[in-house]
Amino acid sequence: MMINTDNMVPISTANQNFSKVAKMVDENGSVIIMKNNAPRYVLIEFSQLEKYQTASTEDVDALAEQIMNENDAVFKELAK
Repeated sequence: MMINTDNMVPISTANQNFSKVAKMVDENGSVIIMKNNAPRYVLIEFSQLEKYQTASTEDVDALAEQIMNENDAVFKELAK
């Protein structure tokens, strides 16, 4: 994830003026909320949540099996 320093706000600002932070999310897609001068939280639009979620174990297993099947001949050649 690319971090735009213009989208960073201290936690005190997020606490005192949430509507301003929400507007920043609407305009820029995300906001990094800082706590003790370090990135601590990310605020994104709910509709963007799926894009940032990690793949499930089943998805990874299925993809690995697909890659193995598609490249079976290559793997057998490498195993020699």
